[in-house]
Amino acid sequence: MSDALRIARGPFGRVALLDMDRPLVRHAHPHCHVLLKVEGADTQFQVRDGTAPLTDENAVLINAWEPHAYHHYSGQPKTVILALYIQPHWLAHFRPNWMASNAPDFFDRNAGAITPEIRRKTDLLAATMVYAPEETGTHEKLLGQLMIAVIEQFTAWRGLPHSVRSLAGRMTMDHRIRKAVRRIQSAPGEVDDMTALARDVGLSRAHFFRLFETSIGVSPRVFLNVQRIERAVEQVVESDATFASIGESLGFSVPAHFSRFFHDHAGSSPSAFRKVTHLAARI
Repeated sequence: MSDALRIARGPFGRVALLDMDRPLVRHAHPHCHVLLKVEGADTQFQVRDGTAPLTDENAVLINAWEPHAYHHYSGQPKTVILALYIQPHWLAHFRPNWMASNAPDFFDRNAGAITPEIRRKTDLLAATMVYAPEETGTHEKLLGQLMIAVIEQFTAWRGLPHSVRSLAGRMTMDHRIRKAVRRIQSAPGEVDDMTALARDVGLSRAHFFRLFETSIGVSPRVFLNVQRIERAVEQVVESDATFASIGESLGFSVPAHFSRFFHDHAGSSPSAFRKVTHLAARI
């Protein structure tokens, strides 16, 4: 069974060291997402309509709101993956224009050959998370070094927009879609009927789905699931609430359905996720 070996969270976002032997459903993230193999079998992700190989020499690069899934085939050995979910505000401390890391074209490809420097920094961060889980400051420092190497290798970062005006111009959307987005973000556990949501914001179902995906890059259902899993991760890590109550607050009436949803999106059971995230606090 796939499980989390270590989780690090902070102003940078989230870093997960995952031991994977089962697929992940098609999903997305609100921030740029980098996947690096640490050890085990070569594997692959489906990103939009293409296959992105994850190997010792190759990273998978996923833009914010870019739909993707993990394909782990039956009988294939496990793969240890370092998964980075990086907040744009944190990256902006290195270069102001790296705030554009949540743009849909930050990475111009979904896979690319890593450098020896990226290989070394990946292995060092993974090893430090395992052997020194309490060294949160060191994790953040090593992550910063790794992300600088990744961005310099895989993006045309010197050409990214520097001004707030340029960034704002890339992020406009229809006011009815903004209303739907706010509704989902404010109470993801209370939204389920997308036809009713479309009607509430003044659109037909077909027009709503078409306009939503054009504006955000994913369907309303995928967007809802993103809000659910991000809220679930926060509550699993930062509260002592039971998983049943967390699931109920996010619209899952059956605890097993919430556990399966969490595993299918985060690559780990909620209990393992909570355990390894709290490891540093107990040491």
